[in-house]
This record gives sequence, structure tokens and C-alpha cells, in this order.
Amino acid sequence: MKFHNITHDDMKNGDGLRVVLWVSGCLHRCKGCQNPITWDENCGLDFDEAAENEIFEQLEKDYISGLTLSGGDPLFPSNRQAITELVGKIRNRFPEKTIWLYTGYTWEDIRNIEVIRLTDVVVDGRFVEDLADNNLMWRGSSNQRVIDVKKSLAADKVILHCE
Repeated sequence: MKFHNITHDDMKNGDGLRVVLWVSGCLHRCKGCQNPITWDENCGLDFDEAAENEIFEQLEKDYISGLTLSGGDPLFPSNRQAITELVGKIRNRFPEKTIWLYTGYTWEDIRNIEVIRLTDVVVDGRFVEDLADNNLMWRGSSNQRVIDVKKSLAADKVILHCE
């Protein structure tokens, strides 16, 4: 897997202060995307032990709420295994931290993927430029949903995360 950046102390991509991993690779290629440089799966840095350790070091800080996975798309087909392994390690090592995942896929298409069961919140759906709204919390366009994963899986329907 390749990535472009690891952001520290981020306040815009989920609840609280977060670490954000910006991965490479996206099939959605949404018009007006804020991060088109991340579309190419071969662009960026190799996600290696040093990058993983950087994330772990940030998550050890008490004031960090958790990890957000964005990009590109963490669920780009060639990212899925590495993302699932990373999320599993974080869930085991930092069970109190929350994990958010941004994807252009819809909940209905991804809800049965292993890594989804390990996350707390999924922001789903493609960015739609005509539905963009800067006043929305944690999402760029009004078609996207901020989904509480555990409640949604238990209820077998989409339950939105409180804003």
C-alpha cells in the first residue's frame, strides 16, 4: 500500500483530535475531489514499519481520540488487506481509540467487509460537487452519511453517528 501523508492533531476528519492516514488509490475519481493527487495507487510513499510506528506513537498520546483513514480510498481493492491488518493491530493495541474510515463506496456495498466490523464510524458515498456544503460536519456533500458502524450492524440498517 502507498500513502501520501500522516496528519497529526487533525480536528476536521472525525471526533476529537485524530491521526489521519491519507492512502493512495481511488476508483471513484469524484469531480471536485479535494485530493485528486491520491487517486493513483502507485503514487506516494510505501506504507512501511516506520509509517506504522509513526501512527502508533501518535495514538499513544492521551489527547488523541483515534485514527481516521482517508485518501484516496482506504477500500481501494489493493489497499483492503493492508488496511484490515493495520486496523486490527490498532484495535488490539489501542482498544479505547476510535477508528473512522472515509470511502466512496456506499454502506450497502461494504457493510460485510471485514475491516468495517473493526471500525467505529464510516463516512460513505462519493463526493458530489453539486451537493457540496461547507457547513456539514465530517463530510463534503449532503449525500454522504456519517454512520455508526456498531449500531448499524446490530440493527441491520443505517444508524447515523450523532453530529
